[in-house]
Amino acid sequence: MKRILGIGGFVVLAVLLVAAVGLMTWEPFFARDGVAPEGNRTYTAEIVRDEFGVPHIYGDTDADVAYGVAIAHSEDDFSTLQDVIAMTRGRFGAIAGEDGAAVDYMYHLLDARGTAEREWENLPQDTRALLDAYAVGMNDYARAHPGEVKLGNMFPVNGIDVATGFALRQPFFFGLDRYIGPLVAGETLPPEYGPRIPASDLKPANGNAIDDGPRIMDDAAGQPQARASTPTPGSLRDDFVQAGSNAFAVAPEKSGGPTILVSNAHQPWRGPVAWYEMVVESGDGWHFAGANFPGSPFPFLGHNETLGWTNTVNTPDMFDIYRLTMDESGTRYLFDGEWRDLEATDVTLPVRFGPFTLPVGRTVYRSIHGPVIKNDNGTFAIRFASLGSIDQLDAYYRLNKAKDLSEWREIMARGQIPSTNFIYGDAQGNIAYIYNAAIPDRPKGYDWRGILPGDTSDTLWTGKVAYDSLPQYFNPASGWVMNANNTPFLAAGPGSDLSQEDFAPEMGVELKMTNRGRRAWRLMSEADRLDRATLESIKFDTDYEPVGYIARMMDDVRAIDVNEHPELAEARKLMLEWDYTADNIGRADSIALLMVRDFMASSYQKTPWPDAVEELTDAKNHLEKYFGRLTPPMGDLLRLRQGDVDLPLDGGSDTLRASTSWDVDDDGRLSVRHGDSFVMWIEWLSGQPVSSRSIEPYGAATTRPDSPHFADQSTLFIQHRFKPVHFWRDDVLASAESRKTVSSNR
Repeated sequence: MKRILGIGGFVVLAVLLVAAVGLMTWEPFFARDGVAPEGNRTYTAEIVRDEFGVPHIYGDTDADVAYGVAIAHSEDDFSTLQDVIAMTRGRFGAIAGEDGAAVDYMYHLLDARGTAEREWENLPQDTRALLDAYAVGMNDYARAHPGEVKLGNMFPVNGIDVATGFALRQPFFFGLDRYIGPLVAGETLPPEYGPRIPASDLKPANGNAIDDGPRIMDDAAGQPQARASTPTPGSLRDDFVQAGSNAFAVAPEKSGGPTILVSNAHQPWRGPVAWYEMVVESGDGWHFAGANFPGSPFPFLGHNETLGWTNTVNTPDMFDIYRLTMDESGTRYLFDGEWRDLEATDVTLPVRFGPFTLPVGRTVYRSIHGPVIKNDNGTFAIRFASLGSIDQLDAYYRLNKAKDLSEWREIMARGQIPSTNFIYGDAQGNIAYIYNAAIPDRPKGYDWRGILPGDTSDTLWTGKVAYDSLPQYFNPASGWVMNANNTPFLAAGPGSDLSQEDFAPEMGVELKMTNRGRRAWRLMSEADRLDRATLESIKFDTDYEPVGYIARMMDDVRAIDVNEHPELAEARKLMLEWDYTADNIGRADSIALLMVRDFMASSYQKTPWPDAVEELTDAKNHLEKYFGRLTPPMGDLLRLRQGDVDLPLDGGSDTLRASTSWDVDDDGRLSVRHGDSFVMWIEWLSGQPVSSRSIEPYGAATTRPDSPHFADQSTLFIQHRFKPVHFWRDDVLASAESRKTVSSNR
C-alpha cells in the first residue's frame, strides 16, 4: 500500500512538473510566427555618434536610413523596442504581466493587426519600403544579440508589425483609455458626458470665457454613468500616454532676429512613448533632426533645413459612446428596426506571473459602431473617426521632407494625423498653430456629450469635420503662438486670439486652461520682445497663477479649522505663506509640491475633488517622516535619478518647467518619471543656416547602464542648459565620438 501511495505521489509530482514546465514555455509556441519582409534587398547606413552619443544616420536612400535608425535605437534601447514589438503581436502580457495584458486586450479590441493588414497596400510604396527597412534593422540586431531577446519567436518582424504599433498606440494620444478603461474596469465614465458649464476665472481681451473643462454630469438619459463589472487582467499603465507639452513659435519681428520654434514635450522619461533623439540624412533629400518613439522609423517632431514643428496634446470630443439594445440571448443588437449579429472573437491573453505565463481567455466584440464592451449596466460601443486607419504613417514621413509652408499645409490638410496640436516655424519667418484633430462630423439634434442610442443610424456619423473648419492661426498680428494643452482660443494674445463663437459646439473643442497655458499666454502677451533670453525665462518659469484649481485649493487650505485640527496648524500656516512657485527657493515649496498634484489631477481629469485636510495631513506626515521637518529644500525632495546619478530638480506639476509626476522612493524622495523630456530650441536667422539646441533628462542610452550616455545630459538638464544639435554633417564629424557602417545580412 505504501508503495502504491509512493508511486501515486510520484505521478502527481510528475504531472505538476509537466504543468509547471508547460506554463513556463507554452507562450512562444502559441504565438504566431514572425515573418520577415519580402525580397532580399540589402541596406547600408552610416551611424555617426556625437559627443553625447546622439546618432546621426546617413544613407543613399531613405530606406537605408530607416534601417540605420533601427540599428542605432536597438543599440541604445533594444529592451523598449521589444516591448513595442510584443504589443504589436498581442504578447506584451508575457513580458509585463497584468499591465501588459491590458494593452494586449486593447490590441484585440481595436483589431490593430487587422487594421494594419487591411490598410498596408493603401500606403505608398516608398512608405512601405521605409517600414520594412526599419523592421530588417531590428531583425538584424536581434539575430546578432540573441541573449537580449526577451521572448521566443519574437523575431523576425516586418513593416506590417511596425504599422500595427501605430494602429494600436495612436488612439491613446487622444484619450481612448479614458473611455474604454472605465467601461471595462467598473469605473464611471469621464465626466465630459454631460454639457459644459462655463466659468470665467480668466477673461482675455477678446471676451472669451475660459473654463476648466466639463463638470460631472449624468448621461443624456438622466441615468448614472455606466459602470463595468468585469475588470481587465490589469490596467493601462500611466506612462503609456502623453499627458502634456508646451510649444512656442515666435516670428522675426517679435523676436528681433530669428524665427524661433521651441519644442517642449512632456513625456514619460522611460518606456514605449519616451523620446529618442536622432539626426537623419539621405541621398533622397531626407534631412531632419528631432525625436521619435520606439517603433518608428522617422522623427515625429523637430526640423529640417527650412521648417520645423512640434506637438502638444489636444482633447476635443473625438469619441462617441452608444448604448446597444440587445436581444435576450445577448448575441444580437437592434439597428434601424433589424436584429444584427454582434461580432464576437475569442482571444487568449498571455499573463506573466513570476516564472509562469498563464493563458487568460477573453472575448472581444464589435458592432457597426465599432468596438463593444459589455458590463453589468448593458452593452456599449465606442466610435472614433480614425478607427481603421494608418494613414498617419505616410503623413509624418511626408512632413519630414516638406520644403515650405505651402507644401507642409497641403500634407496637413489631408487630415491623416488623427490628433495633436501642431506649432510651426520656418526660415521664411512664418509661424502657425493648427488645432489638428479627426473630429466626427456630427449632425445637430443629439447631446453628443451623453451616451447615445445605438439602435438608429441617425446617430451613426460616417465622416469627420472638414480640415479648414478647425481652429488655425497663420502669422497672427501678435507675432507669436503658443499652446500648453489649453484651449486654442487663447493662443496668440489679445487681438489675435480666435473666438470660440466661430466654431460649432458639436466639435467639442476644449475650453480648459492649464496653469502652463495661463502663464505662457500672460507672459508672452506682456513681453515687448520675445528674444532668446525672454523666451527662455518663460520656458523655464516655475510659477503658478493664483486662479482656477490653485485658488480653490488655497481657499480649502485657508478654511481648515485649526481648532478642530490643531496638528495641522503649522502646516496650514506654511501653505498660506507659499509664494506660488516651485523654484526650489521658498520655504513652502516642498509642501506645496506635494499638495498641488492631486488638485491638478482632479481639475484636468475630473476625478473627485481632494479633501484639503487629508491632503495636507499626508504632505505633513511625509515631510516629517523622511526629513524631520516641514521645510526641507524642494530640491532635496524632488530628484532626477538614473543609476548612480541623483540630482535636485525644480518645477512642479503644471508649471512651464514641468516635473509632472514621480515615484516615491524608499527614502521618501520623489523620483521624477514624467515632465520636461526632449526639449528642442530651433532658430532660423535670415541668410544663415538653421541652428538648434536640445536637451533630455538622461541621455541617448537610457537602458544601458554601462554606456557613458546613460545619464550624461542630466547635469545640463537640471541647470536649464542645452547641448548643440549637430544638424550639418561637417559639424558632427568634427565632434564625432564614433563612426561605423552597418549593412543588412539577410
